[in-house]
Amino acid sequence: MFALLHRTVVETEVKKSRFIAIAAPVDSPDAALAFIEAERDPQATHNCWAFRTGSRYRFSDDGEPGGTAGRPILSAIEGQRVDNAVVLVIRHFGGIKLGAGGLVRAYAGAASACLRAAEKQPLICLVDMTFTAPFDTIGIVHGLISRTGSTLRSEIYTESGVVFELRVPGDQHGVIAEELRNATAGAIDLPLAE
Repeated sequence: MFALLHRTVVETEVKKSRFIAIAAPVDSPDAALAFIEAERDPQATHNCWAFRTGSRYRFSDDGEPGGTAGRPILSAIEGQRVDNAVVLVIRHFGGIKLGAGGLVRAYAGAASACLRAAEKQPLICLVDMTFTAPFDTIGIVHGLISRTGSTLRSEIYTESGVVFELRVPGDQHGVIAEELRNATAGAIDLPLAE
């Protein structure tokens, strides 16, 4: 998955209709809706949009025939594996009707062109890792936390040791777990999978 780095605008023309696609990073549905409200053009014929933030998504055809604008924009977002993003496609009608198939191609094409032009970075999935370490391994564990780029979320002292809760990159979970086991000579209580 990828995340957009900044707002991007791409304009295309299809049979005299202007399609202005605007893509931007967002971190919540509320942020996406606020972006759409701020960027929409009240003078345009249609302001169609879609957003995806994790498992949450929405789209709007804004008066175009059902399924010809919002869904194709969402499909462009999903097809380019982008998350936490909103795409607004503003249409200024040029006088020539495009038909349902033409609208789908125009909206999907405008959204796809905009997302291709946008600067992106890989989206790193973070997972939680919880384990108990004996008191005499605390220094080793802290060294590994800083060396692996993990984030310490909590450190709770109990009678038998310290319960650590870390946030680690999902693709590094197994490697970090193995390093913790090896560095502490197997002294930590670490589940194999979270």
